[in-house]
Amino acid sequence: MLEELKEQVFRANLQLVEYGLVVLTWGNVSAIDREKGLVVIKPSGVPYSAMTADDMVVMDLQGNKVDGKLNPSSDTPTHLELYRKFDNIGGVVHTHSSWACAWAQAGVDIPAYGTTHADFAFGGIPCTRGLTEDEVNTEYELNTGRVIVEEFAKRGISPDEIPAVLIHRHGPFTWGKDPFKAVENALILEEVAKMAHRTEAVASLSENSNIGIEQYLLGKHYLRKHGKNAYYGQ
Repeated sequence: MLEELKEQVFRANLQLVEYGLVVLTWGNVSAIDREKGLVVIKPSGVPYSAMTADDMVVMDLQGNKVDGKLNPSSDTPTHLELYRKFDNIGGVVHTHSSWACAWAQAGVDIPAYGTTHADFAFGGIPCTRGLTEDEVNTEYELNTGRVIVEEFAKRGISPDEIPAVLIHRHGPFTWGKDPFKAVENALILEEVAKMAHRTEAVASLSENSNIGIEQYLLGKHYLRKHGKNAYYGQ
């Protein structure tokens, strides 16, 4: 079932290792077949070196296992909530990449400081509110997805324009049109998180520092790569 999508999700998960975005089993990639309403996701706790495409697990959007001999990722309810609420996404990634996690653990948004960030996202990367004790103790992973959706709605931002989020005290999620784009966005997020930290460190050395990208420059860089009038690339 969904053999081609299983292969894609398997290869996208291996990219997390290739790009240095995960250690041990600390990450997962999923993808959705929108026509069938089915999601393929990495199995829980299986080492990347031992994993095969056949190990991928197929779930429906209600959280029922449809195909697969292993248990799905423990983060599956978060992925499913994102697919249910963000209609245009085709792949989701969760990692514990260290630079993005540092911002998440601090509970701080990643500000847009320059054009590298602007090429990626149309604004800062939001950090969600912290989950309550009740939310942690009851349907934790589902509530993680809910606070992501809540944060985007509260701020009036689009998941199409900002393809990443930080979970307070936890780590990043990214998404894209397919699992490979979602992994690419996870890699970019890690780089902009690193750059933002270094920008603040450099700025702290000068009384005359002036950080924070101008809105017109952010818009120029974002829109030349995204949207109907984009002209970057072939």
